[in-house]
Amino acid sequence: MKAAVVEEIAKPLVLHSNWPDPECGPDDAVIEVQANGICLTDYHIWMGGFPWVGIPTATPIVLGHEYAGVVQEVGSAVTRFRKGQRVAIPFNHSCGRCEQCQDGHQNVCSDVRFPMFHYTGGFGRYTKVARADVNLVPLPESISFLEAAAMGCRFMTSWHGVVDQAKIKAGEWVAVFGCGGIGLAAVDIATALGANVIAVSRTAAKLEMAKQLGAVATVTAGDDAVAQIVELTKGGAHVSIDALGDAPTVLPSLYCLRTRGRHLRLGVSSKEQGGVIPIPVDLFVFKELQLIGSLGMQAARYPAMLSMVESGKLHPGKLITGTVKIEEASGVLEQMGAFTGIGMTVITQW
Repeated sequence: MKAAVVEEIAKPLVLHSNWPDPECGPDDAVIEVQANGICLTDYHIWMGGFPWVGIPTATPIVLGHEYAGVVQEVGSAVTRFRKGQRVAIPFNHSCGRCEQCQDGHQNVCSDVRFPMFHYTGGFGRYTKVARADVNLVPLPESISFLEAAAMGCRFMTSWHGVVDQAKIKAGEWVAVFGCGGIGLAAVDIATALGANVIAVSRTAAKLEMAKQLGAVATVTAGDDAVAQIVELTKGGAHVSIDALGDAPTVLPSLYCLRTRGRHLRLGVSSKEQGGVIPIPVDLFVFKELQLIGSLGMQAARYPAMLSMVESGKLHPGKLITGTVKIEEASGVLEQMGAFTGIGMTVITQW
């Protein structure tokens, strides 16, 4: 099959026309990828991965975890899906049996499988999904593959974080730091829940897009960003969301919170920080703040998100600002380190 492959860290992808097709085990499904988003996580993995949390990048590797497509083959033990079915897929493929899965937290499964690391990702024409009955999601005809790919990581990660983890409510003030794909998704989702969203970014075009998605105010990132948020909210945000996760956004996203505020961390640190960034721990004591982490989303929560898309309350399609051929994916990755891209770019042609 055709695939764009990382053969060397931080070097241009190499296009293969005969990369091995994925093998379908008894519990698996093979998917023909129809659309695959190019995510900042792909960039981080292309740059060497996350060794500080035990996820280094071993080459060669086929990137891609934001995909949707059509079932091409199912294993003998798969009962819920069939060849030809349209599907969406979360990036964290759970076992369905461990303690976390049994408690409904399949997104942090003790035996999780990740596309890219455990099998070919969506930069290949075909990919595999382990334990297909647990991890595939039927895709309604009213939602395009393009929209479904846009929800495959950044959007669904934001949805799980905003809805399930931070439990944002109507009327609350929510400050979103970083308006890349995950931050803009958070703006859209929190707005749909009735929150008053303030978007924070250093890029004017990203702030303008946040306005179009419902942000009631925007703040340019800088030394006075915290003061502006505290003034706008008359005391600080109820919830702050760090959608970048790196050193420049950590402190302001904490300092802008009001007493008993909640901080949701969606982004991850860069190689320079290696997962360790100093934070004002005493602030959590004196203001009774909450620090909330969030990773991906379980397949079982997809129907609730998809129903909001079908009803027009959520707009993942608005986050898509470009589509490319697989031959152009390498160039997109090379530009991502500057953090100047707007919205999401999706591979739609192989």
